Amino acid sequence: MEVNDTMVEKIAHLARLKYNDAEKAAIKTDLQRMIEFVEKLNELDTTGVEPLLHMSENVNILREDEVKGSIDRKEALKNAPVKDEEFFKVPKVIKK
Repeated sequence: MEVNDTMVEKIAHLARLKYNDAEKAAIKTDLQRMIEFVEKLNELDTTGVEPLLHMSENVNILREDEVKGSIDRKEALKNAPVKDEEFFKVPKVIKK
C-alpha cells in the first residue's frame, strides 16, 4: 500500500488535525514505515499458532471478599463542616 498526500490529508481531516507541509511529509514517511512493518508481519507463517487473547494464563485474579469493620455514624460526622444528628448537610444543587 502506498501512502500519498491525499491519504495523509484525509486522515488529518478525519482526526480534525492540521499540519504544515513539513509535518505532512514526516507523517507520510512514518505511515509508510508502519504499513511496511505490518506487511512484513504478514509474511510470517502462523499456521498452528493459537491466537493470543491474554498475556498470561491467569484468569480473573481477584482478591477474596473480606468483611471489614467500618466507622460508626458519630465518627463519620465528626469532621463534617455542616451536619445534623444523622446526615451530612450539603448545598442544594437541583432547583425546581
